[in-house]
Amino acid sequence: MEGLMERLERAVTRLEQMSTTSSGMANGDCVNGLNGGLAQCVEAFDVLLRGPVMDYLNQSRAIGSEVEKHAEMVNKALQTQRIFLKMATTHQEPAQTELRDLLKPISDHIQEIQSFRERNRGSILFNHLSAVSESIPALGWVAVNQKPGPYVKEMNDAATFYTNRVLKDYKETDRRHIDWVRSYLSIWTEMQSFIKQHHTTGLVWSKSGPIAPPSLFEAPSVPCPPPPPPPPPPPGPPPVFTDDEPQAGGAAAQHSALFTQLNQGLDITKGLKHISDNQKTHKNPNLRSKASPTKSSSSSGSVKSAPRTAAQKRPPLLELEGKKWRVENFEQKHDLVIEETELKQVVYVFRCNNSTLQVKGKINSIIVDDCKKLGLVFENVVGIVEIINSKAIQLQVLGSVPTISINKTEGCQVYLSKDSLNCDIVSAKSSEMNILIPQGDDDYKEFPVHEQFKTVWDGSKLVTEPTEIAG
Repeated sequence: MEGLMERLERAVTRLEQMSTTSSGMANGDCVNGLNGGLAQCVEAFDVLLRGPVMDYLNQSRAIGSEVEKHAEMVNKALQTQRIFLKMATTHQEPAQTELRDLLKPISDHIQEIQSFRERNRGSILFNHLSAVSESIPALGWVAVNQKPGPYVKEMNDAATFYTNRVLKDYKETDRRHIDWVRSYLSIWTEMQSFIKQHHTTGLVWSKSGPIAPPSLFEAPSVPCPPPPPPPPPPPGPPPVFTDDEPQAGGAAAQHSALFTQLNQGLDITKGLKHISDNQKTHKNPNLRSKASPTKSSSSSGSVKSAPRTAAQKRPPLLELEGKKWRVENFEQKHDLVIEETELKQVVYVFRCNNSTLQVKGKINSIIVDDCKKLGLVFENVVGIVEIINSKAIQLQVLGSVPTISINKTEGCQVYLSKDSLNCDIVSAKSSEMNILIPQGDDDYKEFPVHEQFKTVWDGSKLVTEPTEIAG
């Protein structure tokens, strides 16, 4: 009989273990094991960190410069997300307000990564930084309900716009950048697989355990008792009333006086002054010109004396900084020339107005940012010429260029050469764009770039085609 009881107890213990394991499987394998080890979803995330993320870090270090610094920021953000995921395996989901506080460190990492891109707009590796900056919001999948996987894919697609530029610029010159693109995109591909396996319909929290603490990095293991209340403050000095200071009953006295006057009824009009017809402006036109209000000298004086903050103008600059030519803050300057150029150099033109710049030789790329009435003449560019946030730009190609990008620009004239007729011209949020095609030695024919489009549904997909402006 005793042996039978022992066998029954062992069977019950085994069934309890199997029940606990099956509940963990139903939760996406994201609860702690019986021995307190790492949850399977955290171990899977570690595989992602040791594989694609480590490969991305190595490829970024091979390129160096801003790309390497950016990669270190991405790695820190992913390490913070690992801490968050580990907490979710041992804690129950908190309220929305506390959840926002828990997600703040991840949000701060995302903002830091995007701000780094904005601070380095003139970098020759700007497309690398943009690919990361546009896709790093994918780390916010932990706050997406129902379908976090497709959200990560959408962010990954945003990165491919810039990674395609990297592939186009370096496919014939530097294999390191091709490997960098592959390693970076693989992070988000593997992240989608990780989410599909462990968090298909949203982040899985533990069904047992304590509620998640309000801080991700300062989670107390045992709640501390609240401190005793502070002693009451000592009594203050008695109030002192003077004739110049309003007393506490001043407002009540004013209200009482107002209601006393209103309660007079018809007698309230006895205190009004009688106005004769010759003093009324609607019956005496001569008084209308005199009745116009005038500004007091004190008010006009105060307006004139108000200081005005003048816009600070920075000095013009034309210099080579590393591999970047900086051309900035020129006004009314039409003899700007860059002669000693190399293939790896980039030209960054910033806030130059009513000026002309000539770039000789063959360089990597040219960026024109926040310029007005600028004339740009260049010979050969192996990457891209990009016009951003500018007005009234004239661009002339003497040699060849594979891509010209025009973004957020009003007025852009592009003079192509015979060697650059096959270039790609990409435009977005821009107007008054014209492409001039050479017809002879010194003759050009102008072709406008479409600004208005028509989109229709053909039964299976959307079809968009340019249309002429009606009017």
